Amino acid sequence: MRENKIKSYSPRKKNKKKRNVDGESNSQKKKNFSANKSKSSDRDRNKNARSYQKKKATEKFKKGDTDFKKRGGKKFKKSDLDPNMMVNKTIKLIGGKAEVQTRTFEELVLDPQLQLRIKHKGFEKTTEIQDKTFEIVSEGKNVIGIANTGTGKTGAFLIPIINNLLQNKNKNKTIVLVPTRELAQQVEQEFKSLSKGLKIFSSCFIGGTSINKDIDKLKRLNHVIIGTPGRINDMINRRALRLNDFTKVVLDEFDTMLDMGFINEVKKIIEQLHNRNQTILFSATENPKQQNIIDNLIQGYEKVRVSEGKANTDNIYQEVIKTKDDIEKNQMLVDLLRKEEFKKVLIFSETKRQVSKLCRILRKFDINVDEIHGDKSQQYRSKAIQKFKSGNINVMVATDVASRGIDIDNISHVINYRVPSSKESYIHRIGRTGRAGKEGYAITFL
Repeated sequence: MRENKIKSYSPRKKNKKKRNVDGESNSQKKKNFSANKSKSSDRDRNKNARSYQKKKATEKFKKGDTDFKKRGGKKFKKSDLDPNMMVNKTIKLIGGKAEVQTRTFEELVLDPQLQLRIKHKGFEKTTEIQDKTFEIVSEGKNVIGIANTGTGKTGAFLIPIINNLLQNKNKNKTIVLVPTRELAQQVEQEFKSLSKGLKIFSSCFIGGTSINKDIDKLKRLNHVIIGTPGRINDMINRRALRLNDFTKVVLDEFDTMLDMGFINEVKKIIEQLHNRNQTILFSATENPKQQNIIDNLIQGYEKVRVSEGKANTDNIYQEVIKTKDDIEKNQMLVDLLRKEEFKKVLIFSETKRQVSKLCRILRKFDINVDEIHGDKSQQYRSKAIQKFKSGNINVMVATDVASRGIDIDNISHVINYRVPSSKESYIHRIGRTGRAGKEGYAITFL
């Protein structure tokens, strides 16, 4: 038998190094202490560096330094506006409305059913832009209309379009393109209020909503399509929307659409309108730099200019307030908002982060405020605007997303917390007050 060999092991040597209660040797303890000290020093250095950078950035921000960078490294666009154009101490009002000779809607050749709906909305007389463009749009001619905000441009194209649809629904299908979601929703609401019960149907397509629901909308009959260029193109690319039988296109606030970089999307949509026979452009401002683009989009048009494409100074008091820093500006703003005459106030700032920060500051002072900008969901934006319209809040802070097409009655004041980057932006902003010939007030902080 094989003998079982028992292995022998040499006796274990005693570890002469003393250990602490955690079983850690003194040498290890010393080594770990040194490493922790090094890490702690690194953390302190990084913390100090971040603190210094934050301090310098805050100082730049408070000074209004135009080189202060946004997230992503891009610089804020420096405004080249002349402060003198933002001052107007006197206004001219005649009986609360601008003195303009126009016709009553009863004088226009309109379908009786449409006449009833116009009367039901309380409209008696046309505005100047409506009066001067009615026959042009009704006859199917190309037109460019320039008129200040709050002068009824939406009705100027919707009323004749609905009237033509009542005469022939198949030959007058129309697509309306607008730059912002809020303006698209507003145009659709106006269309539905004018066409209710007339068996003329529309759909609205904007970002931030369900794609599947939008596709379902296109399975129904639509005589008018309203939307932003991005979502309309999305529907076309998905082959859910076909525009072969659409003959008319409206570009509302076309200058803004071009400024926002929608030119390629607009061109793609127009290329799908193989039977286009009428193009309608409306805006509050006119930019000479865009003329070549406009000439490629629309040929043989009539131009109706009710304003010079400049700020409407006839019925809006405008003033500039200079402040030394943001702390003084915030305190002055709060003092203004607490005054009784500041009943419904729209405040504009340049970036989404600035808007959110200002909204938080105003809430700390118990100001009844909300905000809208591009980072907010469409549902949030719609609810905020509805609260502002209904009076549940009396202050709204916004980016320029609210300067185009937001039709809210009786905005008492528009405040530019930051100077807008362009004259066109300034015109659109202050146009939210003093609408329909009423008095308005615009304040710009420098």
